[in-house]
Amino acid sequence: MLSVFCMPDHTHLLAGLKPSIAISDLARDIKAGSSNFINDSKWMSGKFNWQEGFGAFSYSRSHIDTVIKYIQNQEEHHRKKTFKEEYIDFLKKYEIKYDEKYLFEWIEKTGRSHGAKYIIRIQCYKQLAPMEPEKCKSV
Repeated sequence: MLSVFCMPDHTHLLAGLKPSIAISDLARDIKAGSSNFINDSKWMSGKFNWQEGFGAFSYSRSHIDTVIKYIQNQEEHHRKKTFKEEYIDFLKKYEIKYDEKYLFEWIEKTGRSHGAKYIIRIQCYKQLAPMEPEKCKSV
């Protein structure tokens, strides 16, 4: 795990990943492990769960520092842009065709508790380290 930052409605995470590990397996394992930890720790009333789906974007080694700074600057970044705007900008930047009806259930700031979602940023060929489930931070 190279960097993690949690916002109330989504999480950014930069992980090194061997080519033999499927991104969907990584997403499943992170969601299961973090959900179990949050529920076992009773961090919230009721049951925590993630939404279905995830977004994953790959980056080259030369972009690691830039991506880590971007992830760690999420609070300031999201004062100017919502998660929905950010995610759709990523899809457009990487020329990914999409139909908005298949994207996340967007959480507008209503104070309601929904499952969260996250973006995985993958740096290939690095060894994956276990995620520390404490308050998200760069590791």
